Formats: sequence, C-alpha cells, structure tokens
Amino acid sequence: MSAQKKKTLIIVCAAVVLVAAMLAVWFAFGPKGTAGQKAVGVTVVYADATTDEFSFSTDAEFLRQALEEQKLVEGEESQYGLYVKTVNGVTADEAKEEWWCFTKDGEDVMTGVDSTPVADGDHFEITLKTGY
Repeated sequence: MSAQKKKTLIIVCAAVVLVAAMLAVWFAFGPKGTAGQKAVGVTVVYADATTDEFSFSTDAEFLRQALEEQKLVEGEESQYGLYVKTVNGVTADEAKEEWWCFTKDGEDVMTGVDSTPVADGDHFEITLKTGY
C-alpha cells in the first residue's frame, strides 16, 4: 500500500473515531427527558401581542411530542428535527421574516423541539417574532 493510501486510511479512521466519540458524548450528556406524567404550561404570543394560555398533562419526555399531542404545532422535518411553522393555527409568514421563538420561563431554549426535555411544572413561551 502506498504512503498516500495509508495516510488517507488513517485520516478516515480518525474521523470515524471522532464522530463515534462525539455521538457517545451526546448520548451520555445530551438532554434527557423525564418519564411519567407531568403538568406543562404553554403561552403563545402572537404578532399583535395577544396571547393564548394552555395547561395540560402529558407523559411526553420531549417538547415536540407534548405540543403535537395538543395539536399546537405543525411544521416540516429538517436535518435538525421539526422546523415549526405553525403554532395554534397561525403560520409564520417567511416573506415577512416571521418565525416562532421558543423560551422556557423567559430564557431562550437552546435546543430544538425534538430534543427539549419536558419536566413537571415547566412553562414554555412560543412567540411569533419578525426579522432574522
């Protein structure tokens, strides 16, 4: 085997090991859901600042499942999970640079709805924002 092929093989093997290590860290330390029944609150804030409040019980471990059970969100699948386009029947207008912002107790949620864990007593806000 030539030196160039050996070098390429070593690089490919190192990349595979690195990806495997990153996945192991994600599964070990990534967001974890909580099993069992929990009470969840959701406030939807629309463009005109009006709001709707929702309170429900769920056994969902992650936010997406909890919101879909209540038929509160719709969207399309992306490489990062569900891209939420519609909340409580209101669709963000991309031509106006509208998008749905998710917060928990006023703090930005740094994970997508697919990987945001839900715990008993959590309160989420979903706000229609304008401007990217």
